[in-house]
Amino acid sequence: MTVPELSGTQAAILAAYAELIEELGSDDVSYRVIARRAGIAERTVFRNYPTRVDLLLATAAWIEATLFAREESHSIFDIPLAIRDAMNRYDERPELAHVVAETAMRGVSGAAPSPDRAHLERLLDAEVPSLDAAQRRAVIAALSHLDSAGTWVTFRREFGMDRRDIADAAAWAAEAVLDNIRDRTSFRH
Repeated sequence: MTVPELSGTQAAILAAYAELIEELGSDDVSYRVIARRAGIAERTVFRNYPTRVDLLLATAAWIEATLFAREESHSIFDIPLAIRDAMNRYDERPELAHVVAETAMRGVSGAAPSPDRAHLERLLDAEVPSLDAAQRRAVIAALSHLDSAGTWVTFRREFGMDRRDIADAAAWAAEAVLDNIRDRTSFRH
């Protein structure tokens, strides 16, 4: 996932807000506190992010692209390992994982619920071009959902799973999705 080009001031605002989220939670952070942490005037925060939603969307995208950045997988069949790694990284910074997940799950305008979808589509097209449109859509939807902070939050909150169990369950589910198409490739993994 890429973040739009940010000015130094914008990056400082987003980094300050992310730090404060980890310390205080997202609801307890005022623009004044963000400005103080970023070393700028409060009105500068408002000029760059006029609403709380603008700030939250920008911060969630920045967190996903920087703090939870991923190496690109070179094969669709490497995705379960990438998902396992992502689940472990979310577990290391749970407050930030919640912000990313809740921004996407709330359907806030501008949120990117599956930021790596285009990459998954390219891998699938290159390795398993024989899938029909419905099968392709189902695989992409399943992998996009599994490879998300939302999955981590669901496994943690709804099932009370620990770090290892979350990583194992998400990777296993991705393997199960891919097992159904593994024999359709032109090469073996």
